[in-house]
Amino acid sequence: MELIYKPELPKEKRPIYIIGAGGIVRDAHLPAYKSVGFTVEGITNRTKQRALDLAESFNIPHVYNNVEDMVKAAPENAVFDLTLMPNQFVSTLELLPDEAAVLIQKPMGDYYEQTLEILEVCRRKKFKAAINCQMRFAPYVMAAKYLIDQGHIGELYDFEVRLSIFTPWEYFPNVVNHPRLEIQQHSIHYIDLIRSFLGNPKKVYSKTLKNPGKTMSSTRTTTIMDYSDSMRAIINTNHDHNFGEKNQESFVKWEGTKGAIKARIGLLLDYPNGKPDLFQYCILKEGKDPEWIEVDLEGSWFPDAFVGTMASLMRYVEGTLEELPTNVEDVVHSMAIVEAAYQSNNEGGVAPNYDV
Repeated sequence: MELIYKPELPKEKRPIYIIGAGGIVRDAHLPAYKSVGFTVEGITNRTKQRALDLAESFNIPHVYNNVEDMVKAAPENAVFDLTLMPNQFVSTLELLPDEAAVLIQKPMGDYYEQTLEILEVCRRKKFKAAINCQMRFAPYVMAAKYLIDQGHIGELYDFEVRLSIFTPWEYFPNVVNHPRLEIQQHSIHYIDLIRSFLGNPKKVYSKTLKNPGKTMSSTRTTTIMDYSDSMRAIINTNHDHNFGEKNQESFVKWEGTKGAIKARIGLLLDYPNGKPDLFQYCILKEGKDPEWIEVDLEGSWFPDAFVGTMASLMRYVEGTLEELPTNVEDVVHSMAIVEAAYQSNNEGGVAPNYDV
């Protein structure tokens, strides 16, 4: 079976201007854009030398001293790629021209009040703004969506994300001490992913936990997104499984009335080296034993999924895509679920009556 899993590219590849020069730009944004011929015309960063280093490595013609200089130089059809930390989003967005096309790094704020501030700026300045929820465009996710949309696995009734891995948080110095580490910075990927398939849940149940031997605020979470009596949507993350690779797990699984799909998230195994992804599906056939079929897909979550978010923004701006998939009006609902998850965590469950 032929799978369609690559994002459609825009007819017009607009010039990209990147604000920020951190590791995510070096390891994901720039390699992804280069792979499909997107043109990065300029970059700026608070520490200019980092921008200069990336400009040299990726042949970016212009390095600007600040955002103001970049905005003055950028043409009307520019796309701004905002890769700063969330607490810098609002002040930076205020500097961009009204009605600009903007791709904003996830998460959409460090807390919900900040999320709403970001949304207000985008509405007031009439931006064509998307959040970089790039996991929606990972090859195995798009392949799964194609199979599901074509009806091959029937009615979807189970959606599971499971991680039992060891995450070296020191690779993320900007977030390692975040008071809302696991859900806000990591599980947000899976919350947004589930929403992209199932829409908004009725309720959210969540518990996030810290490791007694570590200083991080939280490293393990279980979240249930409640849709109906027949749909189970669950996220289980454990970033503390430091007992060798043998029993580590990292996967997304979809089950339906006619079949199932399972995708290994190779990126998260032996991070930052990663392991190969694995995409497999099983379609039930009457009178035959279930058979799992493996398909080799080109690309992975990092960096290839970063093509999808930028390509969809460019296509929306040029008019070849009617709806912007990760627009701020949509992703604000993912952030509302994050907030509900923390509220569920803080309020706790129901205490049994042991007085019998």
